[in-house]
Amino acid sequence: MLMKADPSSQLTPGTPDEGTPVSVKIRERVVAARKRFHSNDNIAEFIEPGEMEALLDEVEQKMQAVLDSMVIDTTNDHNTADTARRVAKMYLNEVFRGRYVKAPAITEFPNAEHLNELMIVGPITVRSACSHHLCPVIGKLWIGVMPNEHTNVIGLSKYARLAEWIMGRPQIQEEAVVQLADLIMEKTQPDGLAIVMEARHYCMAWRGVKDLDSKMINSVMRGAFLKDSALRREFLALIPNKD
Repeated sequence: MLMKADPSSQLTPGTPDEGTPVSVKIRERVVAARKRFHSNDNIAEFIEPGEMEALLDEVEQKMQAVLDSMVIDTTNDHNTADTARRVAKMYLNEVFRGRYVKAPAITEFPNAEHLNELMIVGPITVRSACSHHLCPVIGKLWIGVMPNEHTNVIGLSKYARLAEWIMGRPQIQEEAVVQLADLIMEKTQPDGLAIVMEARHYCMAWRGVKDLDSKMINSVMRGAFLKDSALRREFLALIPNKD
């Protein structure tokens, strides 16, 4: 005699596996799309509604395991009782938020007055973290734009929003500035773009050589700034003393 299978004992086609960690589900979507998911990549398009809450719970559990492995008594130590949750929220919702949310909405306006003079925005405060030790990278940057009649004009505060979105990921400074330059070029289509960033890296100040005064300064030049040495000198001369 044939016995009917219990429908409740089988997953119907398309039913998600409730036992699969949400990080695995997100990773599988990224891999299926053949996209990169390095520490400084944005993966917002692969995160479905409600999954950030589940991811927060998962990161909290794994952070708790790290604290346990460090032999910290979070059960009886009132100072670390909720540390795993706090760290998880800090990573996902604050310092690494640029990985998990879509780019900020930017309203673009036509260059109706055909502006073609150098414009500099800064200093913009930037906060990031090195991808080697997850130590803070704190500094500032300046953005120079040489528009043309076809350049899209965006509000000054939007440059800070774009910088915050790019910098809110574990990364190295050299790559972060290039990513920001690529984004601004895409959004505004100027004749030239220049970015200078100066930052203190706490992987040097807090550990390692423990040098509190050392800073890193780097720049990216695009278009007219790369070709026109006079324009490049003008931009660098107009930046106030970085210190």
